[in-house]
Amino acid sequence: LSQAKDHFAEIAVNAVLRLKGSTNLDHIQIIKKGGGSLKDSVLEEGFILEKSLGVGQPKRIENARIVVANTPMDTDKVKIYGASVKVDSLVKSAAIEAAERDKMLQKCERILAHGCNVFINRQLIYNRPEQFFTERGVMAIEHADFDGVERLALVSGADILSTFDDPASATLGTAALVEEAMIGEDTVIRFSGCAKREACTVVLRA
Repeated sequence: LSQAKDHFAEIAVNAVLRLKGSTNLDHIQIIKKGGGSLKDSVLEEGFILEKSLGVGQPKRIENARIVVANTPMDTDKVKIYGASVKVDSLVKSAAIEAAERDKMLQKCERILAHGCNVFINRQLIYNRPEQFFTERGVMAIEHADFDGVERLALVSGADILSTFDDPASATLGTAALVEEAMIGEDTVIRFSGCAKREACTVVLRA
């Protein structure tokens, strides 16, 4: 580390200068990525989420309007909670499944009514809603860690939503660009031009 002290001093100073007098260090994210050397460590503008996108999803969204959520995306409570439902025919079982499917699709429609083109959820996004978003060109990111959701909401200016019945009262996050990228051998999602311009990420390599 002593051999790269000047390099890290420059990164630290530039990160703090981006705060423009603010004392909120939560705008500065620090992540570690293997490979390279210490001198390959960089300061990147914006926010990096250590996730990858699903198959068929858009890999790049410009002028992103971001819904950040913490909400269950599967109404199939039987599967989730291990409960049991007794029916006396396959027709009735199919009717229950159809009702659950329709309920989830209605929830997806309410999410899209917010005008978003990026949906990020703290919880899992199951196959059916993921397909729904993909077909409509919406980038859907699931199972983002708690710290990632909180920090992303901060730097993008978004509310963290759990219900979607009142789009007019919800604040969406914004970013000039959301795209899938590679750091070393790892796939990440990069948010550039966030609403909070002081947002930055220190990427440590070694």
